[in-house]
Amino acid sequence: MPRIIVYTLLILGLLLLLPPVIAANARSRPNPNRPINIIQDMDLQAKFLPQSENDLFADKRSQRPAVLGSVARGEAYLDAHLNDGVVDGQWATTLPSQFTLDAKLLLRGQERFNIYCTPCHGYTGAGNGTVNQRAMELVANAEGPVNGTVWVAAKSLHDPTVTIQPVGQIFNSITHGVRNMAGYGSQVPTEDRWAIVAYVRALQISQNASMDDVPADKRGGL
Repeated sequence: MPRIIVYTLLILGLLLLLPPVIAANARSRPNPNRPINIIQDMDLQAKFLPQSENDLFADKRSQRPAVLGSVARGEAYLDAHLNDGVVDGQWATTLPSQFTLDAKLLLRGQERFNIYCTPCHGYTGAGNGTVNQRAMELVANAEGPVNGTVWVAAKSLHDPTVTIQPVGQIFNSITHGVRNMAGYGSQVPTEDRWAIVAYVRALQISQNASMDDVPADKRGGL
């Protein structure tokens, strides 16, 4: 084969290698320049990135809070019993119709209660959780407020002011908080909050039950 043809083929081969080498190099090294978009799609759409400023509003926030009083679409969001614990303007005295009071619901409530409630209220609901015990210890050993504040002891769920509350009111307290207790509506789903309510009722009954609350066929073992 003539030498000129060999050189020509070598040169063509090297030229054919250039595009993949350039592409590989471009993909492996960061480039501060704006990428070339042959097909624009939505790459260059007008938008505000998270935590960016928007001069249209006085507070400069691009992420706007939901309109006060707005609700999502769907019949479930209009169910006051389910979402607010209210029936005909009064605290609900029963669980919403979506729930069945059974062992599965109570076990779920126990699990969620142990996660979110026991640090302050304790496993029995007596208000003797580890956070409460530590806070009371700090307060007892201090001559004044600790870090500029004082501790309000967690409420016992067996206190008469709590045991007489309808389940709807307990659900509301879990959702929105009460006194120094913060609300858990943003952390615990609606279904789990009702499961916690059911378990709280079980805890209250366990500490204040009478023989009449025990099924007749089970009383002999007590």
